[in-house]
Amino acid sequence: MASTSDFRNGLVIEFNNDLYTIVQFQHVKPGKGPAFVRTKLKNLKSGRVIDNTFSSGTKVIIARVERRPYQYLYKDDMGYYFMHLETFEQIHVPDTMIENSEFMLEGISVEVVVHADTETILNVDLPPFVVMEVTYSEPGLRGDTATNTLKQAQIENGGTIMVPLFVNTGDKIKIDTRDRTYVERVKA
Repeated sequence: MASTSDFRNGLVIEFNNDLYTIVQFQHVKPGKGPAFVRTKLKNLKSGRVIDNTFSSGTKVIIARVERRPYQYLYKDDMGYYFMHLETFEQIHVPDTMIENSEFMLEGISVEVVVHADTETILNVDLPPFVVMEVTYSEPGLRGDTATNTLKQAQIENGGTIMVPLFVNTGDKIKIDTRDRTYVERVKA
Protein backbone atom coordinates (compact mmCIF):
# COMPACT_ATOMS: atom_id res chain seq x y z
CA MET A 1 0.00 0.00 0.00
CA ALA A 2 1.11 3.50 -0.79
CA SER A 3 -0.40 6.92 -0.37
CA THR A 4 -0.83 9.93 -2.64
CA SER A 5 2.55 11.29 -1.48
CA ASP A 6 4.19 8.41 -3.42
CA PHE A 7 2.62 9.43 -6.77
CA ARG A 8 4.98 9.95 -9.69
CA ASN A 9 4.52 9.95 -13.45
CA GLY A 10 4.51 6.42 -14.86
CA LEU A 11 3.45 4.74 -11.60
CA VAL A 12 0.92 1.93 -12.18
CA ILE A 13 -1.90 1.68 -9.62
CA GLU A 14 -4.99 -0.46 -9.17
CA PHE A 15 -8.05 1.78 -9.38
CA ASN A 16 -11.69 0.77 -9.92
CA ASN A 17 -10.65 -2.90 -10.38
CA ASP A 18 -8.39 -2.02 -13.31
CA LEU A 19 -4.78 -1.00 -13.90
CA TYR A 20 -4.02 2.67 -14.55
CA THR A 21 -0.78 4.52 -15.06
CA ILE A 22 -0.36 8.07 -13.76
CA VAL A 23 0.17 10.38 -16.72
CA GLN A 24 0.13 13.62 -14.76
CA PHE A 25 -0.49 14.65 -11.15
CA GLN A 26 -0.57 17.83 -9.11
CA HIS A 27 -0.67 18.28 -5.33
CA VAL A 28 -3.05 21.12 -4.43
CA LYS A 29 -3.20 22.83 -1.04
CA PRO A 30 -6.04 25.34 -1.14
CA GLY A 31 -6.16 28.14 1.42
CA LYS A 32 -9.37 26.74 2.83
CA GLY A 33 -10.10 23.03 3.19
CA PRO A 34 -8.01 19.87 2.99
CA ALA A 35 -5.26 19.18 0.45
CA PHE A 36 -5.91 16.94 -2.55
CA VAL A 37 -4.16 15.48 -5.61
CA ARG A 38 -5.45 15.99 -9.17
CA THR A 39 -4.44 13.21 -11.55
CA LYS A 40 -4.76 12.11 -15.16
CA LEU A 41 -4.89 8.31 -15.27
CA LYS A 42 -4.50 6.18 -18.40
CA ASN A 43 -6.20 2.79 -18.48
CA LEU A 44 -3.58 0.23 -19.55
CA LYS A 45 -6.13 -2.05 -21.25
CA SER A 46 -8.32 0.42 -23.14
CA GLY A 47 -5.92 3.38 -23.42
CA ARG A 48 -8.61 5.80 -22.21
CA VAL A 49 -7.43 8.76 -20.12
CA ILE A 50 -9.58 9.89 -17.18
CA ASP A 51 -9.30 12.70 -14.64
CA ASN A 52 -9.56 11.82 -10.96
CA THR A 53 -9.08 13.67 -7.69
CA PHE A 54 -7.70 11.89 -4.62
CA SER A 55 -7.86 13.29 -1.10
CA SER A 56 -4.38 13.84 0.29
CA GLY A 57 -3.16 10.73 2.11
CA THR A 58 -5.53 8.31 0.34
CA LYS A 59 -4.14 4.77 0.25
CA VAL A 60 -3.71 3.14 -3.18
CA ILE A 61 -2.44 -0.26 -4.30
CA ILE A 62 0.65 -0.11 -6.49
CA ALA A 63 0.66 -2.78 -9.20
CA ARG A 64 3.91 -4.57 -9.95
CA VAL A 65 4.75 -4.16 -13.62
CA GLU A 66 7.93 -5.03 -15.46
CA ARG A 67 9.36 -3.51 -18.62
CA ARG A 68 11.02 -6.21 -20.70
CA PRO A 69 13.22 -5.63 -23.76
CA TYR A 70 11.90 -7.19 -26.96
CA GLN A 71 12.71 -6.91 -30.65
CA TYR A 72 9.99 -6.58 -33.29
CA LEU A 73 10.09 -9.48 -35.77
CA TYR A 74 7.08 -9.35 -38.09
CA LYS A 75 3.33 -8.78 -38.45
CA ASP A 76 0.59 -11.02 -39.82
CA ASP A 77 -3.22 -11.20 -39.66
CA MET A 78 -3.14 -12.17 -35.97
CA GLY A 79 -1.00 -9.25 -34.82
CA TYR A 80 2.64 -8.48 -34.06
CA TYR A 81 5.41 -10.88 -33.05
CA PHE A 82 8.31 -9.98 -30.77
CA MET A 83 11.41 -11.80 -29.45
CA HIS A 84 12.84 -11.31 -25.95
CA LEU A 85 16.42 -10.03 -26.29
CA GLU A 86 17.87 -12.23 -23.52
CA THR A 87 15.85 -15.47 -23.54
CA PHE A 88 14.91 -15.44 -27.28
CA GLU A 89 11.33 -16.33 -26.31
CA GLN A 90 8.77 -15.19 -28.90
CA ILE A 91 5.43 -13.60 -28.02
CA HIS A 92 2.36 -12.51 -29.96
CA VAL A 93 0.71 -9.13 -29.27
CA PRO A 94 -2.64 -8.04 -30.79
CA ASP A 95 -2.83 -4.78 -32.79
CA THR A 96 -4.89 -3.01 -30.13
CA MET A 97 -2.10 -3.07 -27.52
CA ILE A 98 0.35 -1.03 -29.59
CA GLU A 99 -0.08 2.71 -29.88
CA ASN A 100 1.34 4.30 -33.08
CA SER A 101 2.25 0.91 -34.53
CA GLU A 102 2.85 2.45 -37.97
CA PHE A 103 6.27 3.60 -36.74
CA MET A 104 7.55 0.06 -36.20
CA LEU A 105 10.20 -1.36 -38.51
CA GLU A 106 11.54 -4.90 -38.42
CA GLY A 107 14.35 -5.20 -35.87
CA ILE A 108 13.33 -2.18 -33.76
CA SER A 109 13.79 -2.57 -29.99
CA VAL A 110 10.68 -1.99 -27.86
CA GLU A 111 9.68 -2.38 -24.22
CA VAL A 112 6.80 -4.72 -23.43
CA VAL A 113 4.98 -3.80 -20.20
CA VAL A 114 3.94 -6.96 -18.33
CA HIS A 115 1.86 -7.27 -15.14
CA ALA A 116 4.31 -9.19 -12.95
CA ASP A 117 1.71 -11.02 -10.83
CA THR A 118 -0.39 -12.43 -13.69
CA GLU A 119 2.22 -12.37 -16.51
CA THR A 120 -0.26 -10.62 -18.82
CA ILE A 121 0.94 -8.18 -21.45
CA LEU A 122 -0.43 -4.68 -20.83
CA ASN A 123 1.03 -2.71 -23.73
CA VAL A 124 4.06 -2.17 -25.95
CA ASP A 125 6.11 1.03 -25.67
CA LEU A 126 7.96 2.18 -28.78
CA PRO A 127 11.22 4.10 -28.44
CA PRO A 128 10.57 7.85 -28.13
CA PHE A 129 12.22 8.61 -31.49
CA VAL A 130 12.62 6.65 -34.73
CA VAL A 131 14.46 7.48 -37.95
CA MET A 132 12.57 6.71 -41.15
CA GLU A 133 12.97 7.49 -44.83
CA VAL A 134 10.47 9.64 -46.72
CA THR A 135 9.22 7.62 -49.71
CA TYR A 136 7.00 10.32 -51.20
CA SER A 137 6.35 14.00 -50.64
CA GLU A 138 5.26 16.85 -52.90
CA PRO A 139 8.18 19.12 -53.81
CA GLY A 140 8.25 22.39 -51.89
CA LEU A 141 8.02 25.62 -53.85
CA ARG A 142 11.17 27.70 -53.95
CA GLY A 143 10.94 30.77 -51.73
CA ASP A 144 7.85 29.54 -49.86
CA THR A 145 9.59 29.48 -46.48
CA ALA A 146 8.25 32.64 -44.85
CA THR A 147 5.84 30.69 -42.65
CA ASN A 148 5.99 27.38 -40.84
CA THR A 149 3.93 25.61 -43.48
CA LEU A 150 3.70 21.82 -43.36
CA LYS A 151 2.98 19.21 -46.02
CA GLN A 152 2.14 15.52 -45.95
CA ALA A 153 4.90 12.99 -46.49
CA GLN A 154 4.66 9.22 -46.80
CA ILE A 155 7.23 7.28 -44.79
CA GLU A 156 8.79 3.93 -45.61
CA ASN A 157 6.24 1.70 -43.88
CA GLY A 158 3.23 3.39 -45.51
CA GLY A 159 2.24 5.87 -42.78
CA THR A 160 1.92 9.61 -43.31
CA ILE A 161 3.29 12.47 -41.24
CA MET A 162 3.30 16.26 -41.53
CA VAL A 163 6.76 17.67 -42.37
CA PRO A 164 8.20 21.12 -43.28
CA LEU A 165 8.33 22.15 -46.95
CA PHE A 166 12.09 21.57 -47.30
CA VAL A 167 11.81 17.79 -46.68
CA ASN A 168 12.04 15.86 -49.95
CA THR A 169 11.61 12.26 -51.12
CA GLY A 170 14.59 10.16 -50.00
CA ASP A 171 15.39 12.25 -46.90
CA LYS A 172 15.72 10.49 -43.56
CA ILE A 173 13.75 12.17 -40.78
CA LYS A 174 13.52 11.75 -37.01
CA ILE A 175 9.95 11.25 -35.74
CA ASP A 176 8.62 11.57 -32.18
CA THR A 177 6.48 8.42 -31.72
CA ARG A 178 4.63 9.81 -28.68
CA ASP A 179 2.88 12.65 -30.52
CA ARG A 180 3.54 11.66 -34.17
CA THR A 181 5.50 14.81 -35.02
CA TYR A 182 8.51 15.62 -37.18
CA VAL A 183 11.62 16.44 -35.12
CA GLU A 184 14.49 16.96 -37.55
CA ARG A 185 16.11 15.88 -40.79
CA VAL A 186 18.89 13.32 -40.25
CA LYS A 187 22.16 13.56 -42.15
CA ALA A 188 23.04 10.36 -44.02
